[in-house]
Amino acid sequence: MGKEIERKFRVVSDSYKNNAQGILYKQGYLSNASERVVRIRVYNNKGYLTVKAAAVGAVRQEFEYEIPYHDAEEMLNHLCQKPIIEKHRYKIDYCGFTWEVDEFHGENEGLVVAEIELQDENQPFPHPSWLGEEVTHDYRYQNSNLITNPYTKWSRP
Repeated sequence: MGKEIERKFRVVSDSYKNNAQGILYKQGYLSNASERVVRIRVYNNKGYLTVKAAAVGAVRQEFEYEIPYHDAEEMLNHLCQKPIIEKHRYKIDYCGFTWEVDEFHGENEGLVVAEIELQDENQPFPHPSWLGEEVTHDYRYQNSNLITNPYTKWSRP
């Protein structure tokens, strides 16, 4: 069984881009029910099918499989809920940890979040200067929720 332990944060500056190259990701959802999500993702000319269970704290079951790129593109275009999530992902090594920073486009333009995968939910880790508030438990920030409630539609002060 696969397990994902992930913490998610807002990003407060673009200094994470120093010496980092972003990769375009496209992903869509075949299911985004609260108890499970089924995602299709493409990047670097590869396709992936991912199934994730509902989170308990920062922990959830995750299963990911590579699938033919053409099949993944067809599913994104014809089977997945709209809008498709498009984002540039930056992988940043910081003090022995790898951060993934997602800069969203389209319906979610303006949203930038950072995620870190851990071995344990309470594992300590260093906080880069560009890291803002933690949003791990705010479901609005889950990619599967950004389809039905895109960032550009959020009411903000």
